Amino acid sequence: MITRITTWWGRFQTSHPELSKFLMFFVLSNGVTILQLALMPIARAMFQAWTNLEDVGFQVLPVGSNVDGSQYFMFDYAAGPILGDGTGGGLAYFLAVQITLLIAQVLNFFAQRNITFKSNTNPWVAAGWYALAYVVITFVAAAAQGFYKAPIYELLITTWGWGGTGETVADIITMIINAAISFWVFYPIFKVIFRQVPADYAEGKEGDDVSTGASA
Repeated sequence: MITRITTWWGRFQTSHPELSKFLMFFVLSNGVTILQLALMPIARAMFQAWTNLEDVGFQVLPVGSNVDGSQYFMFDYAAGPILGDGTGGGLAYFLAVQITLLIAQVLNFFAQRNITFKSNTNPWVAAGWYALAYVVITFVAAAAQGFYKAPIYELLITTWGWGGTGETVADIITMIINAAISFWVFYPIFKVIFRQVPADYAEGKEGDDVSTGASA
């Protein structure tokens, strides 16, 4: 069975190179997202049990006002437990989100580079561009949370009265939305930084080629 699947996939890659890359990218991205969903509650529980960082607020980058006139922060993690409107969690929540996201993206980098795109360009140059894209997407995703985070938490925790269960489900939904944003932004970026180049470039010439975006 495995041999048949491998043979079929090899033929599919040959006849549909771009589609096969997208499908592999989709599978690996979802696998990394599932890992992140599993690690997130563990990271939060560890910070809550072993530190007092939940009582340390992390509200930075004020960029305008909320509908009610209060200050809007791009990264808004007020001190204290998460409330019914999705605010709170403190520095513990912020670190849990970012650490699990970082672990997921590091794994995603190697998986996509080596399995999906089979890139032979300079890994350090690719890692630099990947890190830049990761930072930009983190800020974009954080800004986007201002539109959906509060309604989701309020619906599940307060309106539906799910309490702690609603908080967990809301965490999962927000992470899935963030993953969806990353998915559609990263794919075209990966096609640029994870390219296959002729063998003579693989010895060291590819650094300038990738950084300038020139065609090999």
